[in-house]
Amino acid sequence: MKIAIAFLRERKREVGMYAVFAGVFAAVSYLYDVSMDAVQYAFLLSAVWLLVLGGLDYVRYVRRHRELLEVEWMFESDIDGMPEAATLVEEDYQRIVTKLYEARREIESEARIVRKEMVDYYSMWVHQIKTPIAAMHVLLQAFEEGRFHGAKQTGEDGAGMNTGYQMSVQQCGKEMKLELFKIEQYVEMVLTYLRMEGMSSDLSFDICSLDSIIRQAVRKYSQMFILRKIRLEYTAIETKVLTDEKWTVFAIEQILSNALKYTPSGKISIYMEEACLVIEDTGIGIWPEDLPRVFEKGFTGYNGRTDKKSTGIGLYLCKSVMDKLMHKIWIESEAGKGTKVYLSFERKSMRHE
Repeated sequence: MKIAIAFLRERKREVGMYAVFAGVFAAVSYLYDVSMDAVQYAFLLSAVWLLVLGGLDYVRYVRRHRELLEVEWMFESDIDGMPEAATLVEEDYQRIVTKLYEARREIESEARIVRKEMVDYYSMWVHQIKTPIAAMHVLLQAFEEGRFHGAKQTGEDGAGMNTGYQMSVQQCGKEMKLELFKIEQYVEMVLTYLRMEGMSSDLSFDICSLDSIIRQAVRKYSQMFILRKIRLEYTAIETKVLTDEKWTVFAIEQILSNALKYTPSGKISIYMEEACLVIEDTGIGIWPEDLPRVFEKGFTGYNGRTDKKSTGIGLYLCKSVMDKLMHKIWIESEAGKGTKVYLSFERKSMRHE
């Protein structure tokens, strides 16, 4: 019944036109004294023909409705089973539906890729953050055992053993600070990873002192320099740049983090070379075949496979930030001799007179 009512509503114009034509025909026949028997016979034949055509049209209408219902059930997986368009308007609708379906599939595919990347990153991040947490547990256990032995030995022989115990505590404290710093770094990185998509709305450009930006990053990693016994060579850079201070500090922090991670001994230098800021280390360097891909998400290269702790996210985030800030970044490196990271603020820089 519902289908029949819908069919009659859609065909009400045709039924109305037939009624109007029949009325005009009857009026003209009456005015010209045409025999009403002939007129009634013509009306009867027309009504029969109308019912036959209407019945066939209704059958086609019901069949098409069922075909579209089947397509609706299969729409989640495929739309190839759509019935052939009977009119130009139906072709237009089917073309629109096909475009919408393809757009939806593309969005779903992108969402699956983003979700997979997010899950992969979080899985790797969880395993990485477990390392400093486990190290802190070991250090705490060593501290507790040291306190127990220290107290026992101090009772037997006073000051000398007590001094040894104090040094042990200091060393343990330094190591715990280092592991805690790593945890903070991993947490900050994952938060930045989440904020990257909405970064554009968070940008606030201003003329900033490059020296102040560098000092903020260096200050954060000062304990790492001390604990790893890496020398820092830096003199004040009298340059101002138009940038977002917070995000530029983050980019420089990531470069310093990588430099400290892959520099077992030696120094890290920060200086200006022409219009570029250069952060140079004397670390293990990057293999030539890895150099073109260092900014790809998740790429760790030979050094990352050797280190077993690299995420391949730090430099990717750094490059993404610099691109959003419309600055440039590139790397020059030689395996075994160190790495130079160049940051160019040339398009948005102002030399301090």
